[in-house]
Amino acid sequence: MVRFTTKKIDSLTLGERMKKIRNERRLSLADISKSTKIQIKYLEYMEEGDYMKLPADVYVKGFIRSYAIFMGLDENMLIKQYQREKGIHKNIKKIVDDDGGGRPIKFSSFIITPKIIIAGAVILLVLGSFFYLYMEVASFVSAPRLVVIKPSDGLSIDGNLTHMTGIAEKDALVFINDQPVLVNENGEFGEDVGLKSGLNVITVKARSKFNKEAVQTISINANFQDQSQSEQPENNALQPAAEDQSQNSNPVSAEIYVSPDPTWLSVEADGNLVYSGVLLPQSTQTFNAKNAISVTSGKGNQTFVKINGKDVGQLSNDPGVVRDIQFNAEGKLAKSNN
Repeated sequence: MVRFTTKKIDSLTLGERMKKIRNERRLSLADISKSTKIQIKYLEYMEEGDYMKLPADVYVKGFIRSYAIFMGLDENMLIKQYQREKGIHKNIKKIVDDDGGGRPIKFSSFIITPKIIIAGAVILLVLGSFFYLYMEVASFVSAPRLVVIKPSDGLSIDGNLTHMTGIAEKDALVFINDQPVLVNENGEFGEDVGLKSGLNVITVKARSKFNKEAVQTISINANFQDQSQSEQPENNALQPAAEDQSQNSNPVSAEIYVSPDPTWLSVEADGNLVYSGVLLPQSTQTFNAKNAISVTSGKGNQTFVKINGKDVGQLSNDPGVVRDIQFNAEGKLAKSNN
């Protein structure tokens, strides 16, 4: 007697998979939107499989890439599943919209011969070669394109963080305050930049493959109270106590790097948000605080920390999101419950 065995097939759609992972990690759409900068309505459309309401594919691929980095997933697998499902949706819509009306077929009297094909190919090859040489020479002699979309120069804001977006030359390297940032295939970039109280000068640099650079500087005035600054004593009687408290504080210096993949990070120093963005593998960020530093990472096991020059290793063994890991001058503290 022939026996058949059954196998469980993972038939989840992309939207069902996203919703399942989000629920397993107890994240809301607002949490993901805040960390990835993807609008909540687009996250809802992707989870519901309503692909026709999404913007152009180049933006959707960027959404999926940011989502995968935040969640610690394989972005190529998610993008392929999205393209496959969208193609199915298009075919179904085409069948529904097709009215079955036939159109008359017109035949041209023009005959394509082998000579015409060869001549056309030669012409295209010559034109393509000239265009390629022109673009290479132009790229070599000129600085790369760099446009900072926001924030505008001279802006005043109430807060310690601003989101910077812009467009650079395709394949150019982009740096904000000498730190490399992630650039998509269209040259678009976006990064959260931490601010100090008062005037901040942000330098944005684009470097082409021929080492030509374009630089822009943006000045922003940040109006907020730095929580790390201790209040001044009201009278001389309180002055010794304030000095003792200052002496008891142990400064913390944290060096953070990621490997092998780009990873989203959020860093707070003494309760102030000083960094929120995607850190690239070849980049190291250094943060200083008077008392404590808190780190949140999209990939805990790919995030590495040094405290006051001492290597404390991985942020966590968890390959997914880890939140609010606290460090003081002695090293890692217990995880915050907030």
